[in-house]
Amino acid sequence: MLSFLPKAPHDITEELRAKFKARRKSLNYTQDELAIRSGVSLGSLKRFESSGKISLESLLKLALVLECLEDFSGVCEVEEEKFKSIDEVLGKS
Repeated sequence: MLSFLPKAPHDITEELRAKFKARRKSLNYTQDELAIRSGVSLGSLKRFESSGKISLESLLKLALVLECLEDFSGVCEVEEEKFKSIDEVLGKS
């Protein structure tokens, strides 16, 4: 796949699934432990780690326990206005 093309939702889902699983393992949590700590059912956690399917609320609960909830705070932020030319930076028309 060409790198300049935007990622498809499936690709992002797969990346999130893999990153969350790796993060769980790096913190030495079993699936059972993470499920208990997060309040997400073990079945939901297993489904997420195998298929990427999970509710947003459950994903955020997992992120909280895995100490990466703050990563979601920048999603869909409105970007600051960007200058189109040096003349705009200098206030020239």
